[in-house]
Amino acid sequence: MSEPATTQLRRVDLHTHSCCSDGALAPSELVSLAATRGVSTLALTDHDTLEGLPEAQLACEQHGIRFVPGVELSCRWQEVETHVLGLGIDATHGALRSLCSQQRQRRQARIEAIGARLSALGLPGQVLVDGALGAAAPTRAHLAEGLKRHGFAASAQEAFDRYLARGRPGFVAAAWPSLATIIEHVLGAGGMAVLAHPHRYGLSGTRLSELTHEFKRLEGAGIEVSVAGMSPAKTSEAARLARRFDLAGSMGSDFHQPGIPWRPLGRLVKLPEAVIPITARLA
Repeated sequence: MSEPATTQLRRVDLHTHSCCSDGALAPSELVSLAATRGVSTLALTDHDTLEGLPEAQLACEQHGIRFVPGVELSCRWQEVETHVLGLGIDATHGALRSLCSQQRQRRQARIEAIGARLSALGLPGQVLVDGALGAAAPTRAHLAEGLKRHGFAASAQEAFDRYLARGRPGFVAAAWPSLATIIEHVLGAGGMAVLAHPHRYGLSGTRLSELTHEFKRLEGAGIEVSVAGMSPAKTSEAARLARRFDLAGSMGSDFHQPGIPWRPLGRLVKLPEAVIPITARLA
């Protein structure tokens, strides 16, 4: 007897991160953990880098997991930082690889600017920057971990709250490309563009509808509806947007490391009624 559809849906995870961006595990280690969690379809979607995809693909083949090559790309919509998942991309596509290289340069410039602000506060900014720049996609999370490691914060979250979040003394906005540019590159690489974690942008219902409408107009294909940590109310809101704008629903844990209970790898719920799963549209 085949397993119920709900069980199968729980085993799809299309939003994960490895140590190639700001995750803790190597791509192969992430896949091994996914296998123990019963994940049958997995996407690696590191921030603005394709570096971990070959290793993850090989590991998925070894574990019998369907692999979806992906990436999470940073962009801006009306000066709001937004994130787009590119799923089913061709990781060898020249223009996409060039974009990721440019994104790394933007990330490096931002990290260095934040480091200068931290130094002005009497913190070891350059030491923290040097540690962060070793990553393929350096992020504020690397600086947060550095602040924790050097005893300037009890946790990475406290480091964000005290120094790195918007409005805090170390915050520097990034000069990300436009939403249109990012979607264009995803489509050019043969992928499907998915609006990531819509509940995290702090937008009103009206503004979120405007963003989703623009996303669809630019040929976006899906929206994350089932994301670890999303409240039932926000899930319902995302489902309404998916139905209203004819977008497929995507699901993912946004996994970064073991031990974070609200981002458990592969532990997802079924999509709300009448929302088409993005997996039905992936080749």
